[in-house]
Amino acid sequence: MLFFSYFKDLVGREVTVELKNDLAIRGTLHSVDQYLNIKLENTRVVDEDKYPHMRSVKNCFIRGSVVRYVQLPPDGVDIELLHDATRREARGG
Repeated sequence: MLFFSYFKDLVGREVTVELKNDLAIRGTLHSVDQYLNIKLENTRVVDEDKYPHMRSVKNCFIRGSVVRYVQLPPDGVDIELLHDATRREARGG
């Protein structure tokens, strides 16, 4: 639940999602659910030369099970809030 609530606060921000097949997609975070499925809008592929067929994709739904990493904007990370939430989660609530 920790990451779900954290990602909900980033809706409307630009993120980069790296998939397990090495495809990296950058776009505006539209929504995220409890399974960490991600919906991006205004997407573009980081390496368009390697994936030219993805140039026409503007919006996409990414299943949480295929996500390797999510790169967040540095100014969108509140470290103190993340520390507190992690401590609460570790205590069980």
